[in-house]
Amino acid sequence: MYRTHTCGALRASDEGQQVTLAGWVAKIRRMGAMTFLDLRDRYGITQIFFDESHQGLLSEVGREWVLAVTGTVRLRSSVNEKIPTGQIEILADRMEVLNRADTPPFTIEDVSDGGDDLRMKYRYLDLRRRPVLSNIELRHRMTMETRRYLDGLHFLEIETPMLIGSTPEGARDFVVPSRMNPGQFYALPQSPQTFKQLLMVAGMDRYFQIVKCFRDEDLRADRQPEFTQIDCEMSFVEQDDILSTFEGLAKHLFKEIRGIDLPTPLRRMTWYEAMDRYGSDKPDLRFGMEIEEVTETIQGHGFGVVDSAAYIGAIVVTGKADYTRKQIDQLTDFVKRPQVGAKGLLWLRYQPDGTMKSSFDKFLTADQLKALADKLSMQPGDIAFLISGDKRPAQKQLGTLRLHIASELGLMKPGQYECLWVVDFPLLEWDEETQRYYAMHHPFTAPKPEDQDRLESDPGSVRADAYDMVINGVEVGGGSIRIHDAELQARVFATLGFTKERAEEQFGFLMNAFKYGAPPHGGIAFGLDRWVSLMAELDSIRDCIAFPKNNSGRDVMIDAPARLDPEQLDELHLTVRETL
Repeated sequence: MYRTHTCGALRASDEGQQVTLAGWVAKIRRMGAMTFLDLRDRYGITQIFFDESHQGLLSEVGREWVLAVTGTVRLRSSVNEKIPTGQIEILADRMEVLNRADTPPFTIEDVSDGGDDLRMKYRYLDLRRRPVLSNIELRHRMTMETRRYLDGLHFLEIETPMLIGSTPEGARDFVVPSRMNPGQFYALPQSPQTFKQLLMVAGMDRYFQIVKCFRDEDLRADRQPEFTQIDCEMSFVEQDDILSTFEGLAKHLFKEIRGIDLPTPLRRMTWYEAMDRYGSDKPDLRFGMEIEEVTETIQGHGFGVVDSAAYIGAIVVTGKADYTRKQIDQLTDFVKRPQVGAKGLLWLRYQPDGTMKSSFDKFLTADQLKALADKLSMQPGDIAFLISGDKRPAQKQLGTLRLHIASELGLMKPGQYECLWVVDFPLLEWDEETQRYYAMHHPFTAPKPEDQDRLESDPGSVRADAYDMVINGVEVGGGSIRIHDAELQARVFATLGFTKERAEEQFGFLMNAFKYGAPPHGGIAFGLDRWVSLMAELDSIRDCIAFPKNNSGRDVMIDAPARLDPEQLDELHLTVRETL
């Protein structure tokens, strides 16, 4: 028997037991004729004590060697309060070396000396560290609790195909050549969207799947080329049914995982309200600093840049009238970065003595500056920042500045969670480059019934029966009520610029299925990686994924992607064009 207990199991009540533990050497402390060794496994750490009779065998043992140790549980003379097993140690009788180990390239401790690239290269070692292991355990608990909750509501977990047809709409597909069908390709699914709708046609009623999805897009902290969704669909439902069901899931997970009682029903906010007040369709509600429009208040005083603007918005930073000129210049440089895109930043300081100072004093009188401050509900000691331009871009720029300032001031408190539903998105968004509309979510999203008569005459004004769950400024899930009527689906395809032939080629299988009695249905998909990272309070989703890719989409551990052998390419009827 390799072990009778794990390295995290024993307590003071086990004193006197004869036990066998197995694990990895975390630390060795040699003190003359005595040696103390910390043995680690997934469950914890236990201290082992060796007397002088074992010193010869221990002389070669190093960090991360795999050992089995048999001995007697005894109470420690000095308790270690930092670990659950800290009251006991094992007085070793026998030790067996199960495997030797090279010295690891970084320290396998809570705080490691290994950088990101090094730890990703040796991810199997990084996973031994308690912070990373805890994230994997958290992920497991969330998936199990999700299954338990949905099973209790009679959802069926059904697998859908990984090799499907490519859909050019949306993000880029990863494609897979077919050896048996030369010149033809599968795609890896960005989502099981059409299959789960087909399951509704099949009468499955309530479906879910914890599923891998793939998108060939540029990476950032909350994106990976392969990611995991909690994918769900329900029949005979309206929007309220979906929202109540899945805010129930959120409430269940927060209670079981974090011991937090979410208020229900969750707050709801339209997309238009979110943009107007926060400059984002995923607003972070943990702090205020809401956007206020001041166009009419500030225009008409001879300030050309402002007078010609379609929109002027402002945010107020409470109690920060002491911002230095250097700090304001740094914020100005921030909003002028290409990623933000503002042309400049105006400011109004309500000084503690009640006087006003601004970057546009020469255009507005003291009374006019006071009227602007009153419009913004400013108090002495506050400062306001203003951005002008077209409405939506200016709001997004203010929203980005709002988050940046909140981060600098530490307004996003750990352990605080603000959840809401953002609803009533625009159905379509206009692309200037291609001069056409694109679906904001996907082409199967139903327009709100009261807006359907404007689908051809004013498509930009049509709202979608769509919804996102947002937690602390992160979109953790999104979905919609689907189109189940073939005629309405054809109208949406036409608005998106699909010819009948193209719609039939790409989605004919779905439209044909609808002819055989598609029920009203809708669904939602949650990003499991994002949700786990929120629960773990991580800045990146990489540390809650066992084997993530780096920011270039590479797996540096197994060195993928990689070139194929010429024989493999020949079998797939492919040629590779060399690039410099």
